[in-house]
Amino acid sequence: MVDISRLDFNLTTTFLALWEERSVSRAAKRLSLSQSAVSASLGRLREAADDPLFVRTRGGMQPTLRAIAMAEPLQGGVALIQNAFSTVTAFDPATSRQHFSIGMSDDFQIAIGPLITRRLAEEAPRVSVTFRQANTHRVEALFEAGEIDFAVVAQPNVRSGLQRQEIGRSGYACLLDQVACDLTLPLTLENYLSLPHLLVSFSGREGIVDQALKDLGHSRRVQSALTHFSALPPFLVGTRAVATLPVHAAQSLAAVSGLTVCAAPIDLGDYSVSILWQRTADNLWMRQMMSDAFLAISPDLEAIYSG
Repeated sequence: MVDISRLDFNLTTTFLALWEERSVSRAAKRLSLSQSAVSASLGRLREAADDPLFVRTRGGMQPTLRAIAMAEPLQGGVALIQNAFSTVTAFDPATSRQHFSIGMSDDFQIAIGPLITRRLAEEAPRVSVTFRQANTHRVEALFEAGEIDFAVVAQPNVRSGLQRQEIGRSGYACLLDQVACDLTLPLTLENYLSLPHLLVSFSGREGIVDQALKDLGHSRRVQSALTHFSALPPFLVGTRAVATLPVHAAQSLAAVSGLTVCAAPIDLGDYSVSILWQRTADNLWMRQMMSDAFLAISPDLEAIYSG
């Protein structure tokens, strides 16, 4: 006998996806999971049922007699669960006690995180949020593990099953202590190259600036390398040095540190910023709040580029 209290009911959705798709790859796509995750779930199903359940043939994954007997009861059970939840009232931010987990790199946490929490305090005082460190490389794994509900990322490589809403564009700017650097603005390429640089990079080795300078036949002297943008102000205040970083983070750090933001003297291009979420888990109000937070800082971005 299977101990039902220890059974993961997510296995039911995997079983029914395999029953209807007759393919591990198609079931994985439907469930927004990797093929390896579906294969692992099938292994647990087989162990629980003490039966192969689905056998690979030229025509696809064919169900065994045991699987055929299980299909109808499981479909009925899932339907009952869906009906139970279909009467749930619409999300009301004023009364909801829901918790959200949002994945974003620290440049977005710096720029829009405070705006999100202030609006929550005003409009949804019982709603809580966790900001998880995430980037384009980690976000898929965080979604698969169920550790985040939404993500704000730059230039996402969207896989099947994740929904995407582009909310704007951003680019790069320089952050420095203008008095300590004893420079007049706009920053020239000559002055830019004469300054020691602080690099913020996941790898800690090089970034987009180095490639752009290399294309121009130049290089810079990196004095220190950091892994988080939030650490920059203490390194820059009172120091003759410059950092190049996403403009939305630069302006937010400047606002709390007295540092100066200026346009970079080289063309670093711009990039799209998007919200990602699971197809089966959405909250329009929360998405709109994240989008509004990014749009609120966008006019300042334009001023930096033009100024």
